[in-house]
Amino acid sequence: MQREKFGSRLGFILISAGCAIGLGNVWRFPYIVSEFGGAAFILLYLLFLVIFGLPIMTMEFAVGRASQKSIAESFKVLQPKECKIRWHYFGWVGMLGNYLLMMFYTTVTGWMFIYFIKMLKGDFVGLNPDAVSSQFGDVTGNAWLMIGFMALVTVLGFFVCSLGLKKGVEKVNKVMMLALLAIIVALAIYVATLPGAGEGLKYYLIPDFTKIFNENFGEVMFAALGQAFFTLSIGMGSMAIFGSYISKDRRLLGESMTIAGLDTAVAFVAGLIIIPAMFAFPTEGATPAGPGLIFETLPNVFNQMPGGRFLGAMFFVFMIFAAMSTVIAVFENIISFGMDKWGWSRRKSCLINLGLMLLLALPCVLGFNVLSCIVPLGLDAKGNPTTIMDLEDFIISNNILPLGSLVYVLFCTWDRKGWGWNQFLSEANQGRGIMVPSKLKVYLKYILPIMLLAFWVWGIVSFFI
Repeated sequence: MQREKFGSRLGFILISAGCAIGLGNVWRFPYIVSEFGGAAFILLYLLFLVIFGLPIMTMEFAVGRASQKSIAESFKVLQPKECKIRWHYFGWVGMLGNYLLMMFYTTVTGWMFIYFIKMLKGDFVGLNPDAVSSQFGDVTGNAWLMIGFMALVTVLGFFVCSLGLKKGVEKVNKVMMLALLAIIVALAIYVATLPGAGEGLKYYLIPDFTKIFNENFGEVMFAALGQAFFTLSIGMGSMAIFGSYISKDRRLLGESMTIAGLDTAVAFVAGLIIIPAMFAFPTEGATPAGPGLIFETLPNVFNQMPGGRFLGAMFFVFMIFAAMSTVIAVFENIISFGMDKWGWSRRKSCLINLGLMLLLALPCVLGFNVLSCIVPLGLDAKGNPTTIMDLEDFIISNNILPLGSLVYVLFCTWDRKGWGWNQFLSEANQGRGIMVPSKLKVYLKYILPIMLLAFWVWGIVSFFI
């Protein structure tokens, strides 16, 4: 069976960017930028994006394009026959990461739909800040409501994927991503005109090097490193699958730069909405990051804002598009695993994984209500009890992503024991565009793996301390 291909380069870029653009762009990036020096931090983040994220994304794309397979078979196709390292075993680990991600991401995306409806209905009108904030606890405490919207997200995602790569995944993601970009720019322009927004823009944009070059430099550095790493969704084959769908017309480093640039732009513009809005309409006890920012602080901000009911609804439309683009992209990777591994048809893989995902997502949903007594990781670094979602996120973010990225780096740079540097370089540099310099071999083979191991250890330690 001939492998499906994207209908256009724009489709590939928007879908890959859609996979990278997610909730972390909104509830983490604006906060850490403003917390760690504004524009000064962005420069540090961009540095790590270039030396850390881009090479790994390029390697994922190269493995996918050269093998013409998903993570299910890509390592097996490319690894030397005489190689004793069973690289292809990582395919199972990477796919576990995709399932774990969707086990809680479908739940969180369901929250976006719920809050979009609440904004449209005007459920927050007339409520005081505490009452608005308490709505989130009411939502998470309602198991049937959460299950219903998790199921809606799951069914929608697999339905789009069942239509095929071009007619479903590519076509729908193009519309969502272009609409996302239009909405976020319009919201940023409007928020910038609000009284008091100027102070927020200064706080967000004016470089403050004192927040970088002080006793917390290590914390700032790892915050930038972490954002550059996690924002691109690298390390578990989510990008490799899209590499398998593209032609050899373009060099892969240039494509990675375009996707990373689009991802960063969305995160940056999200900050232009959130930070100035919080300055224009300050809320006592405002949460600067995480779910509390999206579902408690911002609804309070929109509740005070002229036309806030409509603007809040549009903000959650943006959030829905950002989340669903990731859901559809990861579902495509999951579906392709069954198609490549066992020869399933697209329809069969969709139906099997639909049923499986509906069951696998239940522990996360119930972890906020029926199973809230379960505290799998004890207390986190802030002293809060952890949830089942925290456990799933910890396994992925703190383990599978950094270690999976290490696997890709070693596979693409180890000669005889892996795919090898020359093979990677040849694949990455086919076509037009920016080349991967051959002089980078020493850095990618020896220095980058050490950085990945250090980052993995830091992520484990920082979670508990």
